[in-house]
Amino acid sequence: MSSRRVVVLVGAFLAFVVLSCMALVAGLVVVTMQTGLMDWASLPEAVPLPTLAPERFLLTPPARVTIIPIPMQSTRPLETATPRPTPVPPEHTPTPFPTVPALSLSAEEQVLAEIYERVNPSVVNIEVLQSVPEMPGGFDMAVSGSGFIIDKEGHIVTNNHLVAHAAEVWVTLYDDTRVPAEVIGTDSDSDLAVLKVSLPPDRLVPVELGDSSQVKVGQKAIAIGNPFGLEGSMTVGIVSAVGRTIPSGTSIFSIPEAIQTDAPINPGNSGGPLLDLAGRVIGVNTQIRSEDRANSGVGFAVPVNIVKQVVPDLIATGQHVWPWLGVRGGTLTPDMAEANGLPVDRGAYIAEVIAGGPSYKAGLRGAVDEIEVNGRPVPIGGDVIIAIDGTPIRNFDELLIYVTRHASVGQTVELTVIRGAAELKIPVTLEARPRLTPR
Repeated sequence: MSSRRVVVLVGAFLAFVVLSCMALVAGLVVVTMQTGLMDWASLPEAVPLPTLAPERFLLTPPARVTIIPIPMQSTRPLETATPRPTPVPPEHTPTPFPTVPALSLSAEEQVLAEIYERVNPSVVNIEVLQSVPEMPGGFDMAVSGSGFIIDKEGHIVTNNHLVAHAAEVWVTLYDDTRVPAEVIGTDSDSDLAVLKVSLPPDRLVPVELGDSSQVKVGQKAIAIGNPFGLEGSMTVGIVSAVGRTIPSGTSIFSIPEAIQTDAPINPGNSGGPLLDLAGRVIGVNTQIRSEDRANSGVGFAVPVNIVKQVVPDLIATGQHVWPWLGVRGGTLTPDMAEANGLPVDRGAYIAEVIAGGPSYKAGLRGAVDEIEVNGRPVPIGGDVIIAIDGTPIRNFDELLIYVTRHASVGQTVELTVIRGAAELKIPVTLEARPRLTPR
């Protein structure tokens, strides 16, 4: 075969190969255009090329190349991919607030609100400049408390301990009217005092006085006053006890039938009213039992029946004269009764008869000695009063209450007395209490 012919055959062969390759490529393009997508899920995993040694490519760092072979033709129609819906977050609708009807006061709240509106105009703030001569060189200090108007003449009830030694007194009404006041009467035994202001009657709103003998444990108790100088403050609690005997604080004598309450009473409430749910005054706030001079849930008020007894005299004469039996003592206990060999186990035990007093003159006897019983000292030798004017006496408080409530100076009362095993009837003529201060 000639060389010319060989060249022609090789050329024809190469042309055939080129045309075949071109036909193949054209077929792939047609298939791709017909299907629109290739079935990528059928492709094999990418095959990495071997990593070439870096020293052979000083200018170009090693690279990772992935070859994806192109399939010739799909033997099944390609599935049209269903687009996944884009998640739509749920629409947030705020929870509406429940429909609330207009708030209204409860029956009790309405009563309290009405009491405040009615009584607060009667309550005053009292500022006192006290002069204390007992202190070396004299001593002046400013104190404040509360009080309440009792009539259209300008009389105001408050505590004696607030205005004792007063050099100057000012009263501020609920509407901020501030006027000077005069102390016209005091009684240290009941811790009561009366002031007077000069104001037109139409500017004065008196309180209504109740009856402390009708006060019951558990009933509501309301205090209105000026604790810590905070004018027009109202607090509410209950009557937690009645018939308490408390020291007056400014004399040696005690206040009987005091009302105990847990209505918050603080410094500055002194002299203010304690009220019932009818808005009537049942007591005058006077003391708290506390370790730090702040409310501890135990407060005391002078009963309003003592106010009714004392205040008219303070207005009329500047003082009240109390009847006096002239004894000191306590309630008879079973240990005392056994130690004294007594046939009774109830009564008012006489520990001391005041020399020169009514009982001393009548022949009553106080204790002459004491012995120890169950680790405690017990007086012996004193009389025991078991009745006064035929009224049974079960404890010393009842003796004090009877004398202060039912007797008067100059009156003669009959005491039923147990002395040893004997029962005696001893008349005693009452005298006026002496003016004595605590030691």
